Amino acid sequence: MPSTRDIRRRINSVKNTAKITKAMQMVAASKMRRAQQAALSGRPYAALMNEVLGNVTHHVSDFTHPLMEKRGGPKRAVILIGTDKGLCGALNSNLMREASKFDKTTTVYITAGRKAAQFVARSRRTVAAEFSYKDAPLFNEARTISKFAREMFLNGAVDCVDILYTTFISTLSQRPEIRPFLPIGAIQPVKAGMAGERTEAMLMHGPTEFLFEPGADQVLAALLPHSLNFQVYQVLLEAKASEQSAKMVAMKNATDNANQLIKDLTLEYNKIRQATITKELLEIASAAMALS
Repeated sequence: MPSTRDIRRRINSVKNTAKITKAMQMVAASKMRRAQQAALSGRPYAALMNEVLGNVTHHVSDFTHPLMEKRGGPKRAVILIGTDKGLCGALNSNLMREASKFDKTTTVYITAGRKAAQFVARSRRTVAAEFSYKDAPLFNEARTISKFAREMFLNGAVDCVDILYTTFISTLSQRPEIRPFLPIGAIQPVKAGMAGERTEAMLMHGPTEFLFEPGADQVLAALLPHSLNFQVYQVLLEAKASEQSAKMVAMKNATDNANQLIKDLTLEYNKIRQATITKELLEIASAAMALS
């Protein structure tokens, strides 16, 4: 049976841990609100861009671009968006479980975040490049990742590119999701977690004639890379909102568990202390009876 001194030490240790987790919870909650707001603010623009591209590419049927070339080969690149730090529950493990389903021999990884890079190195998979992004992702960071993936595709190093990230659903729910990136095919509706859902039929409605200045090829050739850049940027915002939400929930659970453990240890301490006092009283009473 542990002594009261040991239990007091353990109670103090758990209290210190609870203070740390509570502070981390408050920090994550503050960052979470900003990250969620940024992710939600970008969704309408992502939906509108997909709607515009869907209408244009549907009605400009003779338009072709190297980024739209479908090759059908086995070589694949995956842009893996992870976190820089842990302490966010099962967020990274769920993401890496999906990443491990790709074939090692035909897949190369473009990682963003230290946890993603560590997974690729630990599982002895091929990494093409490692990138980092801040707590408040910048568009330049997304553009750098997008540009590297486009160059790999245009150079023929890979036949297709996908993005694997964690989409933000709510504070309590985040889900790994695979999003096709290259080649650009028929513009797909923005999925749940990226913006309000729109069916493909809705995208095809609207005007049937477009006038371009200086020309359709020049306008769309500039619009497609920007669309890819913003896709990566929105994915980074979604991943960061998911990370901060999962971290806040994990730290809240850790704080609640620490407080419950303190209550249990305090109860055990009081029981032992009460038993010690009772034992001492019995010894005094027995000694007094023996003397009398």
